Amino acid sequence: MSFRDELKALIRAAGPLPLARVMALANAHYYAHRPPFGPTGDFVTAPEISQMFGELLGAALADLWDRAGRPPVHLVELGPGRGTLMADLLRAADKAGLRPPVHLVETSPRLRAEQKARLPAATHHDDLASLPDDAPLLVVANEFLDALPLTQFARNPLGWSLRTVALDGDGLAFQAIEPVKLAMVPERLRDAPEGSIFERNFAAEQVAAALARRLSRQGGAALMIDYGHLGPALGDTLQALRGGRFAPPLEALGEGDLSAHVDFAAVAAAAAAAAPGNAPVKLHGPVDQGRFLLALGLRARADRLKAAASLPARAHIEMAVARLTGAGAMGRLFQVMALTGPGWPEPAGFR
Repeated sequence: MSFRDELKALIRAAGPLPLARVMALANAHYYAHRPPFGPTGDFVTAPEISQMFGELLGAALADLWDRAGRPPVHLVELGPGRGTLMADLLRAADKAGLRPPVHLVETSPRLRAEQKARLPAATHHDDLASLPDDAPLLVVANEFLDALPLTQFARNPLGWSLRTVALDGDGLAFQAIEPVKLAMVPERLRDAPEGSIFERNFAAEQVAAALARRLSRQGGAALMIDYGHLGPALGDTLQALRGGRFAPPLEALGEGDLSAHVDFAAVAAAAAAAAPGNAPVKLHGPVDQGRFLLALGLRARADRLKAAASLPARAHIEMAVARLTGAGAMGRLFQVMALTGPGWPEPAGFR
C-alpha cells in the first residue's frame, strides 16, 4: 500500500486530520524513503551549492568559541542532511583548533547512514532531549525549522477554523470547519477577510524554546538559517518540491518535500519566553543570509578558491556566490538568527 493510500485509510477511520499531523507523517515517510538532497534529489540546500557555506559557519563558530575563552563544547546540527555542512564546518573549525564532539539530531535511517559515512565519529540523537548537558552547545540548524509540522488557520464566515486534510472523492482536499479560540490568531489579524490563512509553527517554536533553555543553563550559541519572514502575517506559504519543481502539496504527500516559511518573530518570542529572567538568552538578528555571509568573508573566500581553480571552476564559484547572496536567489529570502547563552559574545555577521 502506498503512503497516499495509507493516509486515506487513516482519514477514513479517524476523520479529517490537522495539517500539522499530515505534514509530519508525509515528511517522515519522504525522508525515510527518498534521496532529497543534491543534484539527483528534489532540492538543493546551501551546503550542497558550495563548500564555502559550511566553511564560513565553521570559522564563525570557532571565532565565537575563541572569544568565549575556548571552553569544552559540544557541536550539534539539527537536520544534518547528508552531512555535507558539518563536514565542511569541521574542516574550517579544525584549523582554528576547535575539535569538539559532534552530535547529529536526525530521525531518518536513510540519512543517518549517509551522515555516518561522512562523519563516523558523530553521535546520533532522535531529538534535543538526549543531547549532552555537561558543557556549552554550539548548534547549527540550516533549513530545519521550515520542514517541521505547520498549523494553519482559515478565516470563514463563522470565524477562524483549524485547517485539516479530508477525503474528497478519490483524492484529498483542505477543509476548515472546526472553530478555534481567537487566542490562536493575533489580535490585529482576527478581522481578516474570508479566505485568509494564518500560519503558526508550534513545533519550530518548541525547538527554539528548548534551545533557549539549554543555552541558558549550559551556555553556547545556536545559529538558525531558513527561509522566512518577520510575522505575524497572513498567507499560505506551504509548498512542496518534487523532482526539483514545485508541486501541489496534497499531490506530493510522501513523494516531495513539504515546507513553509519560518516566522522568525514567533521563533524569537518563544526563545525569549523560555529562558528564565536570571539567565536570559540573547537574540541576534534575523539578518539576510546574503548580508550575513558577506560579513563573514564570503567574497574573500571565493577569491582564494578561484585563485587555484580552473576557468570552469571559477565560473562555478561565482555562480555559487550569486546564488547564496543574490537578492533574487537565497540572499534575501533566507534569514539568519542566533541565540547566545549568558556571558557569551555576539556571533560574527550580525553587525
